[in-house]
Amino acid sequence: MQSNTDILLTNHIRQLADKYETAEFLAADPSSFMHLVSGAANQEAMAFIASCLSYGSRKQFFPKIQFVLDASGGEVDHWVRSGEWQNDIADTSECYYRLYTQHDMHCLLAAYSHMLNSHGSMKAYVASCATTGIEAVEAICRYFAERGASKIVPKNTSSACKRVCMFLRWMVRSDSPVDLGLWADVIDRRTLIMPLDTHVVQEGMRMGLLNSRTASMSTARRLTDAMLRIFPDDPTKGDFALFGLGIDEEKEQQ
Repeated sequence: MQSNTDILLTNHIRQLADKYETAEFLAADPSSFMHLVSGAANQEAMAFIASCLSYGSRKQFFPKIQFVLDASGGEVDHWVRSGEWQNDIADTSECYYRLYTQHDMHCLLAAYSHMLNSHGSMKAYVASCATTGIEAVEAICRYFAERGASKIVPKNTSSACKRVCMFLRWMVRSDSPVDLGLWADVIDRRTLIMPLDTHVVQEGMRMGLLNSRTASMSTARRLTDAMLRIFPDDPTKGDFALFGLGIDEEKEQQ
């Protein structure tokens, strides 16, 4: 039986999730880019590239995602699949974004192009080797690591793989004004893992849901287990509650 404190916390997190999971959330979130293109193939490709570049300051990485959108003319799947991206991103040591060089982006897009041309889509690749969230994370990490792109996609699941988990939330969760649900028939959303970033860890610690700031997969799964008790059918809905609250509190401190 839940204590009164647990019940209050559960209700608080549910209210926060409902507050932040709205269309208005998109304006300041990288998930907005996948809503700017048409067709499942373009949405999947835009979402994957956007997730890969989503770290650091949004003011800095949004223009880097926008570059991909502009260079592809919104036809992101064709841009990657056809190799046209090589006309826009040269294989050089020049910086693309923060720690990522143009060579790193070249490796990422070469591996992604290979996946699209070999499997048809990332969804088809994941469906061939995964049925759960953690299996999907492992499959994506493995594919890019085997093709020399682990500078951008984690080489394995020893870390929290925040951006891969975020991408999977976008792809799997349906009936959301934010997430697309394109893979809802491949991965059960109940098996998704919470994307673990600074804001989420901070709020998780403050609410007593976490006792470690270590950004590891084991920490992410512990937080997911806590969210499963609140959202048994949809644990990553809790991401909106913790991330949204963290962002708002950051704004208040500025």
